[in-house]
Amino acid sequence: MYGNKKIDEIQLTNAIDLIWSTFLQFEAPDYSEEGIQSFKDFIDNKEILKTLEFWGAYDNKELKGVIATNDNRKHICCFFVKSQYHRQGIGRKLWEYLRENSQSKVITVNSSPYAVPVYHKLGFVDLDLEQVSDGMRYTPMKYER
Repeated sequence: MYGNKKIDEIQLTNAIDLIWSTFLQFEAPDYSEEGIQSFKDFIDNKEILKTLEFWGAYDNKELKGVIATNDNRKHICCFFVKSQYHRQGIGRKLWEYLRENSQSKVITVNSSPYAVPVYHKLGFVDLDLEQVSDGMRYTPMKYER
């Protein structure tokens, strides 16, 4: 039983745990201490989290991936799949789900260095060179229908 569904407040803790553990494994090695702390502060900020929409990829109640957006599904803030489930199409299914459920002509993301090739595969293009803000390295990207 596989499916994508909106993550509610009860399941949010699981989603944040998945995001943090996956971040530490794949993103943190590219970031300074300041960048790691900035990301931690972001996902620990309850006020910010309330402004985001979280969607999860579930398989028999197990959360395997998370995508979170703000600005009425125009901007991806978090997009993580558990490491043992990489390269199984879970991220692509989450992305397609978002795309089908967003009215926006353009969807943007500030991609971590690790995820740039993944976003390219999903049809995103770079808007600028890599940048650093609060210690976090990212490449601004967009997907246009």
